[in-house]
Amino acid sequence: MIEKIYSEEFSEKVLGSAKPVVVDFFADWCGPCKMLAPVLDELSAQNPEFDFYKVNIDENPELATKYQIVSIPFVGVFKGGVMADKSIGFLDAEALQEFLNANK
Repeated sequence: MIEKIYSEEFSEKVLGSAKPVVVDFFADWCGPCKMLAPVLDELSAQNPEFDFYKVNIDENPELATKYQIVSIPFVGVFKGGVMADKSIGFLDAEALQEFLNANK
């Protein structure tokens, strides 16, 4: 299960990480987000070169604003303290793995 984090932890765990970080920006009411969660859980176990976290945009609106998240599910890859790439919408396991491979 991917750890859910909050704004207070974001700088340390995501922006300050030495590894690339995959962040799933989601909301509890979002159907496609619920479909994406088990896919990300599976891929997190298969991709140890990344750290994986979840951020609820309803609980952390300042992060949604900062990263201009207007559509979810939104998966961001952070490297060296900046968002290096993003994926918007549901992706199946194969497509999401391709996205991760492109961001190693």
